[in-house]
Amino acid sequence: MKRLLGATAALVVGSVLGAIVTIAVQSRGLVPREKGPPDPVRGQPVLTPIRQSTFLAWVPGGLPDGFGAAAASLPKIGAVAVVAEDNTWMTRSFAADGSVADRPPSPFMIPIDAAAVTPRSFAPFLPPAEVGLSRQLARGRGILGATSAELRGLGPGSTLQFAGGVRIEIAALLPDELIGAAELLVSRETGARIGITHERYLLLQPARSPTSAKLIRQLTPLLPSTLDPVYRKVQVRAPGETPYFRAGDAVLPPVLLKSLFGEFSARPDPANPGFLQVDPSWVRANIVTTTVPVLGRVTCNRALIPQLRGAMQELQREGLASLMDTYYGCYVPRFVNRVPTATISHHTWGIAFDCNLAGNGFGNTPHQDPRLVTLLAKWGFTWGGDWVVPDGNHFEYRRPPEP
Repeated sequence: MKRLLGATAALVVGSVLGAIVTIAVQSRGLVPREKGPPDPVRGQPVLTPIRQSTFLAWVPGGLPDGFGAAAASLPKIGAVAVVAEDNTWMTRSFAADGSVADRPPSPFMIPIDAAAVTPRSFAPFLPPAEVGLSRQLARGRGILGATSAELRGLGPGSTLQFAGGVRIEIAALLPDELIGAAELLVSRETGARIGITHERYLLLQPARSPTSAKLIRQLTPLLPSTLDPVYRKVQVRAPGETPYFRAGDAVLPPVLLKSLFGEFSARPDPANPGFLQVDPSWVRANIVTTTVPVLGRVTCNRALIPQLRGAMQELQREGLASLMDTYYGCYVPRFVNRVPTATISHHTWGIAFDCNLAGNGFGNTPHQDPRLVTLLAKWGFTWGGDWVVPDGNHFEYRRPPEP
């Protein structure tokens, strides 16, 4: 049962909601919603970096062991914070008065995109007024992102319970941009208790003002020579270059997918490692099978269908239907690359699809026709061929279509 946020929570959430861009796209665009009937069309929050001096650095597949410490020892590098991030499984949540807020039906749990930091190293990346929150993290408490708090209907004093019975009390809420759009931020020690073990990205405050290219040249030699060449790459983002200071910043964070397309409960499929079993009631409410031009029968999130249909209709009108040779997807409940320790694939929300697999395999130089990529981008779909590790057959929702 969702509840109104308290006064403190409302102030923080309000600052983020004020940044939401409302885009009227009529029947062509996304119909975001949590549960029940579709809500009016709206856009996604526009986020800003933590501080104007902060740079983001990440490595596909996660940071190699010791990469953060090696980066901190580089000359002209000031503050460095290593951020671990993983999917965790929440079994209950409780409001500050002890009443139950979330109770997924057994055996399902709610996946939570959670991040963990060393409080002392993370403190320089918080605004001066919020630095004291690092002490709350050190005491084992957690911080909710504003969108996560809004979805839960929770504020300070509430509690999240995770698989294994671990409970984390919430000390505060922060705007999404201050915690990399994670749903929950905890200390590394607390994170280890709920399964946050993979170091995903670095936050850096260089002593001088370098460019992304210069930092890439400094950081790349720190990668071990034994690392798979597909992943032996460093992505660096300067202030203002990306709205999401997190690994894999080319796609929307899970908390925004939940806000737009609904939140599900699920569990790892015990008979099929790398895949998920999703609560059937969520599937019935959100996933539909229908027919769209060019692709034929598709099974996707119902909120995506108008946008996907509009793109395929234009592809057909422009005489470019032959560019869509084969189609795969779009609802496939699984982890990224079917790796059980990875994050949850956006196919699980039914908002991504794969096409033209031949010549566009993961990690290979993509060969999609530029006309197809351009048209789908116009309709709000980002292309995996532009990613650090290209996935040339993959397209997924990023934003509403152009007017």
